[in-house]
Amino acid sequence: MKSITRVFFAIALICAAPAMAETMREAVLRKAALENGLRPAEESWPDFEPEKAAVGKLLFESELLSLTRNVSCRNCHLDEFGSADGLPLGHGAGGVGKGVERMKSPAGVLSRNALALWGRGGIGFDVFFWDGRVDASSGAVRSQFGTMAPSDDPLVVTAHLPPVEFREMIGESNDTEWLRQGDVNAAARVHQEIARRIRGTPEIAEPLSEASGLDFEQLTYLQIAEAIAAFIRSEFRLRETKLHRFVFERQALTDQELAGGLLFYGRGQCAACHSGPYFSDLRFHAIPFAQFGFGFNGFGIDYGRYNFTQDPRDRYAFRTPPLYNVTKTAPYSHSGVEPDLAGAIRAHVDPLAEIDTSRLSALDRAEVYQKIARWSLEPSYAVELSDAEIAELVAFLAALEFDPEPGR
Repeated sequence: MKSITRVFFAIALICAAPAMAETMREAVLRKAALENGLRPAEESWPDFEPEKAAVGKLLFESELLSLTRNVSCRNCHLDEFGSADGLPLGHGAGGVGKGVERMKSPAGVLSRNALALWGRGGIGFDVFFWDGRVDASSGAVRSQFGTMAPSDDPLVVTAHLPPVEFREMIGESNDTEWLRQGDVNAAARVHQEIARRIRGTPEIAEPLSEASGLDFEQLTYLQIAEAIAAFIRSEFRLRETKLHRFVFERQALTDQELAGGLLFYGRGQCAACHSGPYFSDLRFHAIPFAQFGFGFNGFGIDYGRYNFTQDPRDRYAFRTPPLYNVTKTAPYSHSGVEPDLAGAIRAHVDPLAEIDTSRLSALDRAEVYQKIARWSLEPSYAVELSDAEIAELVAFLAALEFDPEPGR
């Protein structure tokens, strides 16, 4: 009831605003934010069981979830990087340190940028990973498990996947070569081994057993995944931002933030994809970013959503990333090719300004042309933005920052 009252209050403020030039611009921005799905942060908060969340924290920070015992979830989801890792491409199993330091260690290098976790599993947040390989937007969970999905909760299904990924949480060696068959039975063997370890670790097994209402010997990876999901829903709930305070409490924005917001919802067409309570439509769009690294498909290519659907229309399309704390999660794009936020915005509307085609082979240029052809179907296709306007957009996006809860 409180959050609904705040929305009505914001609308009343808009209607009552004096007809002054600057105040009218503020009124337009408040109205646009509401119409495009901004809601009080607490409206996105999901239900979760605190007891499971508490043991989920232990699991999130434990290397027992790594088959090769050399990485935890926390290693790649850090507060100082907005719950991502600060690297272009994820550095998983075997990595040591944080940020750039991790690149100096013999880590398993992944093909994609590590995603932030803010809002994951919140109300209505039901599409996961860059390519949407776990997708419950239709009402049923679609995933790599096919008809053998371990849960009807998409976040619980999602928590099953990182521990069975090579280089992410499994180091490559002769001892793990058997996993390359990549079938569900191989994944099940990994999950069984992790569950065995947890059952043999009383400081985790005891609270997990109590939270799940099961005896030690009954614990499986499903209870582990449920606890991790509860922790993510607790730890990474959205918090109030400066934009929320502007819309719902009438706190002022700077001139630059205000101008950026009007561009975001107006001529910049950002809200065509970055809408809703998470600043993401949770759908799939193609932006012709340059490719960094070897790519999910190899040879510097990543077909994105197509890898999951096999639909040619989905080539180069990736799920719209949410924008909370986006200023803290550099570098940007599915392969982390853009080192700063201004460059990432530029790539959305003027990709050739970000791609040096003179250094590309004929094959690489052909790949760029195919990306641009797919991008031409997007709403933000070829929008002209000056450097000053891009700076305004960056300033507005900074109004979506918030800090983790104190005392963590």
